[in-house]
Amino acid sequence: MKLWFYWVIGLALAMLLVAMGCAVVRLLKGPHAQDRVLALDCMYLNGMLVMLVMGILYDSTNYFEAALLIALFGCVGSTAMAKFLLRGEVIE
Repeated sequence: MKLWFYWVIGLALAMLLVAMGCAVVRLLKGPHAQDRVLALDCMYLNGMLVMLVMGILYDSTNYFEAALLIALFGCVGSTAMAKFLLRGEVIE
């Protein structure tokens, strides 16, 4: 592959890691529970995107499967946290 491709992939990974770091700061500092849940959503989304970029870089389907699992568990976790914040219980 061309050299510019590796530069672009490296830049994308760096930007995603900076975004994940910002989400960690919001997770630790967030004044409300809703801020923390939103930061957690952002973290799993950035983690999924890191997996997709790594899959493109290494040309492996295993990373894409891991990204799919992260998306699935993140969606279920977000739904459970939203229901808990709204009603105070997850399972009725």
